Amino acid sequence: MNPSSTGIVRPRCAFTLIELLVVIAIIAILIGLLLPAVQKVREAAARMESGNHLKQMGLACHNHNDVVGKLPSGGQGWPYPPDYDAPGQPWTAPRQRAGWAFQILPYIEQDNLWKGSGATTIAQAQINAISTPIKIYFNPLRRPPTVFVGGSWYGPSGTYGHAQIDYCGSNLNNTGAIRYYTNPIAIQTISDGTSNTLLIGEKRLNKAALGGFQGDDNEGYSSGWDHDVMRYTHVPPLPDPTSGDGGQRFGGPNSAGCMFVLCDGSVRMINYSVSQATFDRLGNTSDGLPLGNDW
Repeated sequence: MNPSSTGIVRPRCAFTLIELLVVIAIIAILIGLLLPAVQKVREAAARMESGNHLKQMGLACHNHNDVVGKLPSGGQGWPYPPDYDAPGQPWTAPRQRAGWAFQILPYIEQDNLWKGSGATTIAQAQINAISTPIKIYFNPLRRPPTVFVGGSWYGPSGTYGHAQIDYCGSNLNNTGAIRYYTNPIAIQTISDGTSNTLLIGEKRLNKAALGGFQGDDNEGYSSGWDHDVMRYTHVPPLPDPTSGDGGQRFGGPNSAGCMFVLCDGSVRMINYSVSQATFDRLGNTSDGLPLGNDW
């Protein structure tokens, strides 16, 4: 039967343009409300992951102390690549002139890399160590594992990668937990208490210059006693800038504060509002001074 012959008019099923625009507007509002929440969840997860990286580094330092009898040192300086007696035989503290991040490799499941990854010459062992990125050495809030490739300015000659790092050992005028290569300390000698002394923390970098060489982001994780791998508590921590460099400060991509592992292996965030007096004392192993309650 023809519907028109009955006089029945069926309703239209299509949306009008106005109805469609209203639906689109509602969806846009919902997306706008959800995106900040999703971003916060992602940032919280990344902070947790960075804290886990620091926890692993702290435990590695404890294991180094148990085996070698000392905490890893900060090394001698950026011109010195990792030292080996022969391929597969790296030096340990206090002889090792490469820094703490190289020295703890055996305790973060990187023993093969520490020994040179099967190299047959000392130069190749050094290149393998310098150029291999370590996942836990990168802050997930900032960047994935990153390697800069360029002509050598320290270590063996040639063109090869330099694997970077987003964390630094803590020091205050060589009174911190990570000290110059000639004077590493045993964790048992920290008289201020291991829960009151910083060990390793997130480092401040120019976020606008990531992906290129910066003065404190070029030698890489294997460097010894350089602001690539060492930072100081006589200046307060600050968030990442967009010009200059990290200014030898702790800090990072989080706007509220930066993460540290303390010498007892605990991990916590220290706010950028921490007082200079408290931050100084956190960087000293044996000053005997009480900490403030602002950290």
